[in-house]
Amino acid sequence: MKPALKKRPGTGVCGSPLTAEGRVLPFVKDEDGAMSYVAITGALILMIFGGMGIDMINTELKRNKIQNTLDRAVLAAAALEQPLDPEAVVTDYMAKMGLADNLTSVNVEHGLNHRTVTAQARGTNPANFTKLLGVESMRTDGLAQAEERIAKVEISMVLDISGSMKDNNRLENLQSAATTFIDTVLDGDSQDLISVSLVPYSEHVNAGPLITDRMNVNWKHGYSHCLEFPNSEFNSAALNTTMRYEQMQHFQWNYFSDNTLTDTICPRYTYERINPFSQNAAALKAQVAQLRPRAGTSIFMGMKWGTALLDPSTRNIASSLIQNGSVDSVFQGRPAAYNDVETLKTVVLMTDGQHDRSFRIQNWAYDSSSEIANWDRYNLWYYLQRNVSSRSWGTFYTQKYDANLGDSLLDDVCDAAKANNIVIWSIGFEVTDHGANVMRQCASSPAHFFRVEGTEIQDAFYSIARAINQLRLTQ
Repeated sequence: MKPALKKRPGTGVCGSPLTAEGRVLPFVKDEDGAMSYVAITGALILMIFGGMGIDMINTELKRNKIQNTLDRAVLAAAALEQPLDPEAVVTDYMAKMGLADNLTSVNVEHGLNHRTVTAQARGTNPANFTKLLGVESMRTDGLAQAEERIAKVEISMVLDISGSMKDNNRLENLQSAATTFIDTVLDGDSQDLISVSLVPYSEHVNAGPLITDRMNVNWKHGYSHCLEFPNSEFNSAALNTTMRYEQMQHFQWNYFSDNTLTDTICPRYTYERINPFSQNAAALKAQVAQLRPRAGTSIFMGMKWGTALLDPSTRNIASSLIQNGSVDSVFQGRPAAYNDVETLKTVVLMTDGQHDRSFRIQNWAYDSSSEIANWDRYNLWYYLQRNVSSRSWGTFYTQKYDANLGDSLLDDVCDAAKANNIVIWSIGFEVTDHGANVMRQCASSPAHFFRVEGTEIQDAFYSIARAINQLRLTQ
């Protein structure tokens, strides 16, 4: 029996000596622990990028803190009712947030009706992991600007005082609503920036001597101050100061048997005249309180005067009224140009009805001083029924406007106003569907039209006043 082969240390299976290659090869082929190097390398990379992310998050948090504090600071500092120094307000805000050292500049611009505050801040956030990319620190800058501006406002308040306003307490409700409107827009905080022109209208508009004495008019009488407009003039918001206007006839049209003379087609009383470019709330409210219903309805005529008093074409009239003390000197330069970004122009147009027919006496019966005086003494129909054969009544008068023409002329002047960016608010007060559609068409948008009943008219006027105040306060 052969003895088994014994393996000696350092030899192969057959006992031959191991070479160097033989000793290394098993180690090379051994893969135990090879993944630990990849894991370590990957972990280092993730740590680096994760750390960079932390650096950026911390930087963004710091930047947000600076920016948010700046935003709050400039908004508070720009408020016109803020009595403190605007720069001190910004500095205080930053200091209380521990950012006083980051504030680099505060710039304040003041004007009669505006304040603009601009602030800048600069900070750095120390880099940790981003140093591996050669970035020693990260910027945390901020910039904020806020402005509060009170716009100059020009308002034409065009109010229907036609005969139907006597029904259902309409005039009383209007007077209360108009008073609320005046108190709201002329609240005392910025009166000098707001002008209100009150335009009462019925079948015509009494512009009053303050305005008409500064125009080229073919005067026929001194009873009242209404002017006739060619239909073409309703295509423009302006008042044509180059033409010679015809004075409206002074007479009364109704079918009653008595010789009433209070409801003349041209409103004849002082309180029915236009009150132009006013900031006197007490005087405006006193005039509103005196208004009385009379005659028919010519909405287009009221709107024409309302837009004219917002148009730069009447600036010379305003200047002349300032010179003689009838208008406050703070309104020098009014009406402003349409492209004046600091001025808001708006009409508040109210009616309780719709257009109807309007008549004039034939020229042959109104061409002498004695005839003009006759129609001041006698209601037209009272005179005709007692002095003229019924077969000849129709020869004394002619129709000047009807409902369709009135609607068309109103549409024309409303379009002209809107083309010049005049904001039109319209109120249909207990109107028919047709009347509501006409007023809605005139308004700047459907949202600018109010259809109301009874005391709802007060809510409408108040809502419009608040909206005007909000439009003139912009940040």
